[in-house]
Amino acid sequence: MTSEKSNRVWRLAARPTGNEFDTALRLEEEATPVPQVGELLVKNRILSMDSGTRMYMTDRKDSYQPGTPLGAPILGTVIGEVAQSRHPAYAEGDLVRCYGNWADWSIATPETLYTAKLDGKEPNLAEYVGILGANGWTAYLGVVEYGAARAGETFLVSAAAGCTGSMAGQIAKIAGCRAVGLAGTDDKCTFLKNDLDFDDAINYRKGALVDSIAASCPDGINLYFDNVGGDVLDAALSNMADFGRVAVCGLLANYSAEGPVPGPYKFDLVLMKRLTVQGFFSPDFYHREPEINPVLRQWRDDGRLKLPIEETVGLENTIAAYTKLFIGANIGKVVVRV
Repeated sequence: MTSEKSNRVWRLAARPTGNEFDTALRLEEEATPVPQVGELLVKNRILSMDSGTRMYMTDRKDSYQPGTPLGAPILGTVIGEVAQSRHPAYAEGDLVRCYGNWADWSIATPETLYTAKLDGKEPNLAEYVGILGANGWTAYLGVVEYGAARAGETFLVSAAAGCTGSMAGQIAKIAGCRAVGLAGTDDKCTFLKNDLDFDDAINYRKGALVDSIAASCPDGINLYFDNVGGDVLDAALSNMADFGRVAVCGLLANYSAEGPVPGPYKFDLVLMKRLTVQGFFSPDFYHREPEINPVLRQWRDDGRLKLPIEETVGLENTIAAYTKLFIGANIGKVVVRV
């Protein structure tokens, strides 16, 4: 049991190899941080587990996020309560979502990109990092704007049972598309079809994926929402319809790779099929939360948009929860309740 005057914090002790986070991350206890002028001391309540955080643990120089220095705390999205404010726009007791640390306490700077005061209407705080957070906004804009989904089109999404992928497929259905999902188990495929109303779901671990996609999408894929990259991207490119679009949201195959990941081998099909490939990154549209969340909240309340939430209790169990993202052990959103 930690005291209110101490802070347990996960630090990066070494660059992880593959998914060996147990040896690379270390839970340490230290003094609670003290906010400076313009900062907030936040008592963390929910930690958002996001696969993109894996890039922070590398020393890549060409990533969208600078690598975490060895010995530094792990950065992630947190929801918490303001315990001390040295910023005029925030008061003690305010509920906030911000970039913080995998820890008991975080220091937040309201001028940074993602710090926001929350309305507190949601009984489950994890909704603010699910449907009503960056994953929800990514799924929405990836389908509606970056992917330009149109009624009657065929939509394919990888990592379809995950947080962003599952919402993307449902939003494609709302847009009038035929939605097909790729997942790693038969149970996940059944869940996508029976619980989330996907038109079809493919277990990418069974048979030749290129052929499985071709059987499910005989007229080709008009919009592929990519969370994975690697061989899965190649299989999708082989089945794209002419003038199709690829919205690149994540590259899970790259995150834990040692050395360069080859491919896509089928990149020539971008030319042959006259495809449009668009990468997009959630901080580019954080400012659009007031515009997007009313739409997502209405769809959720109408029962058209669902997101299972898997909650792990205890900061000390963070690594077990985080690892689920990389071994296909989760359905929907993974969070840690501190």
